[in-house]
Amino acid sequence: MKHHALEQLQIVAEVDQDYPRQTLSKSQRLERWAALLEQNPERRLSTLHQTEYQPASQRAAMRGEGSPISVAFDDPVLRAAGLENDSYGEAKRFFQLTDRQLHNVICYCHFGATVNAATAAYYIRRLVPTGTRRGMLARLRAMFVG
Repeated sequence: MKHHALEQLQIVAEVDQDYPRQTLSKSQRLERWAALLEQNPERRLSTLHQTEYQPASQRAAMRGEGSPISVAFDDPVLRAAGLENDSYGEAKRFFQLTDRQLHNVICYCHFGATVNAATAAYYIRRLVPTGTRRGMLARLRAMFVG
């Protein structure tokens, strides 16, 4: 898929910028991203190198061809909901993640040069808000009882 800037598209087509964006909650956006990755669970995806050591402006601009973020950007539903590109900064904004959360999904230091899609989906699903936080005893009980 070839991506173009809005200005380039306006040269060859009429672009309706007033078209209403589909509204998805944070949970719905993260769930969709994970589901897209799970469609091809063995696919090897590129990671981003040392995101935690980059200055904020450089980190925001980081991107990788064939990364988990580009899988999300290739989805027309997420683009219609407001995902504007496949950069680290845009993923952080759109999915409402902290640097630490996104780092755990995408960084080279956790997975090496590539991560399989199922693993990325697993870490994304862990970020889906559950509504109510379970206390320590409830988590321990779940570990031992199931």
